[in-house]
Amino acid sequence: MLAARAVSIDPDDPLSGLEVADGPEPEVPDGWVVVELRAAALNRHDIFSLRGVGLRAEQLPMVLGCDGAGVDPDGNEVVVHAVIGDPDAGGGDETLDPRRSLLSERHPGTLAQRVAVPRRNLVPKPASLSWEEAACLPTAWLTAYRMLFTRSGLNPGDTVLVQGAGGGVATALIALGRAAGFRVWATSRSEEKRARAAELGAHATFESGERLPEKVDAVMETVGKATWGHSVRSLRPGGRIVVSGATTGDDPSADLTQVFFLQREVVGSTMGTRDELQRLIRFCDVTGVRPVVDAVLPLADARDGFARMLDGDLFGKVVFTV
Repeated sequence: MLAARAVSIDPDDPLSGLEVADGPEPEVPDGWVVVELRAAALNRHDIFSLRGVGLRAEQLPMVLGCDGAGVDPDGNEVVVHAVIGDPDAGGGDETLDPRRSLLSERHPGTLAQRVAVPRRNLVPKPASLSWEEAACLPTAWLTAYRMLFTRSGLNPGDTVLVQGAGGGVATALIALGRAAGFRVWATSRSEEKRARAAELGAHATFESGERLPEKVDAVMETVGKATWGHSVRSLRPGGRIVVSGATTGDDPSADLTQVFFLQREVVGSTMGTRDELQRLIRFCDVTGVRPVVDAVLPLADARDGFARMLDGDLFGKVVFTV
């Protein structure tokens, strides 16, 4: 079975540990099924795995990948929910299960011809979504959906700031926020990415760190240290920052005076539930909103896709066809 695997870990040269080659078929525990994948999307999580974040040397080799869409044993077209967890252990929310994991952390992932997953992790794929579009949804787009609609407290007409336009989560936040009736502002260091964000639906774009014309109701934060101070200063009193990542570092100044004196809230958000994924897919189906795809490559050329992400010149998702 062709797959992209982590075979070694190197924080400084992650691509040195990537192997794209034939290997063993997935093992299938009781209650799990095998999905014949048609497309799988790349995430920054896969780069982090090659750097040794969340993946230990004794777990190697490990098939990478969280996102995938394909055909189940009964011939149904499905999208794979990447969170392996017990909803009961999380009070009805598998993302709150203390022992939850994502595909490619403890169990082989989706950058392969086939993947084994719990049967409950399969969500029907509507015919309106292509394989490539469907494969983009389970990680970055689901993360954005939960941030906006479950964790932010926003109402239609509110203003939301999206930091770091260009990445998979940020592009999803812009597209979903615009479709939901929010006023969407976005930042980027790149003039080209600001222009792309406006084309995608952002009502206004700004240089990273630029003073905004007014305070916003909520900030969607995935960048971390590089943008944190701007996120805090840009938020109205009583507003909320929703954090789902920290790609530039997780140790900024907390700026606690700004938080407590102006009663701002900081809320964490991680991935999403199977039910949220189902609602996200329905949202895309009925609104016509679609994931932004930067590049489509055959799985055999996965190394090129990883290199493209490492170069940082992406706007949207890299998708591998199987």
